[in-house]
Amino acid sequence: MLDNPDLQQIAGTGALTPLDEYGIDSSGFAEGILSTGTYQRKVYGLAPTVSTVALVYNKDMLAEAGVAVPRTWDELKAAAAKLTRPGRYGMAVDANATFEGTWQFLPFLWSNGGDEKKLDTPQAAQALQLWVDLVKSGSMSKSVLNWTQADVHDQFVAGKAAMMVNGPWRIPALNQAKDLHWAVAPVPVPRAGQAPVTPLGGEVWTVPQTGSKARQEKAARVLACLNDSKNMLTLAEQYFTVPSRTAVASQYAEQVPSMAAFVKSAEGARGRTRELGVKWPKAATGIYTAIQSALTGEQTPEEALKDAQRIATGS
Repeated sequence: MLDNPDLQQIAGTGALTPLDEYGIDSSGFAEGILSTGTYQRKVYGLAPTVSTVALVYNKDMLAEAGVAVPRTWDELKAAAAKLTRPGRYGMAVDANATFEGTWQFLPFLWSNGGDEKKLDTPQAAQALQLWVDLVKSGSMSKSVLNWTQADVHDQFVAGKAAMMVNGPWRIPALNQAKDLHWAVAPVPVPRAGQAPVTPLGGEVWTVPQTGSKARQEKAARVLACLNDSKNMLTLAEQYFTVPSRTAVASQYAEQVPSMAAFVKSAEGARGRTRELGVKWPKAATGIYTAIQSALTGEQTPEEALKDAQRIATGS
């Protein structure tokens, strides 16, 4: 079992075996999900379920402030400002100096047409400027520079943030907060009518090259079992993740309304290694370094992203 961004690098070493050797069914998977397990046009891994991020909001706070659920960046800035008051910020994200910070920024980068292949573009700068504006206006805490996704969740549950970007793995804990009335919407996009482009999270299951054909065949049977439609639905229900087969995901969204926005976003979600493959970690490092520099005011988004591009290319 591998975190999906790691598959390409490991497959490239020859440590994994292609799944077509075992006759494993990979039909019905969303294209983006299947691509996370693919290396040089061969499928090496399949994920029974996946995750992504969305906007989680406090229904009572939005209703009290007379704020509609924001769908665009302009609406997000206006809503966050209106929801901010002493002891509470309108918006919370994880902007820390790790791959988590990069992960949370990707929906804003990608939905605006930005690309990890070239980070020093106006589209990337506009996305980073949005986060800078939220912090500068006081709608988002400067502490986001150090928060993990767990910290963001804690701020939201404590009533110190009215909205947050987070994943479905937080739903069990949200459900335990009995007086908290929350709901989920897609991550806001630059312009009305767009669909957000979010990153795919989750693990892919693989059959390693062990030197024993018999063991590999048995491992393939386990992998096929996990990726059976019925079993992936059971796993999704247990762990609040999104089934990887499109038809199963649609069924799940109807059964679990709180997961509907995550299911919808996962349909068009993108694997982090899709564009750069094994070079992705350098780009991810460049992105979170730029976020830190811009949000602290050390550099403008444009300056920070020029440095990010240098980090990504090793120049």
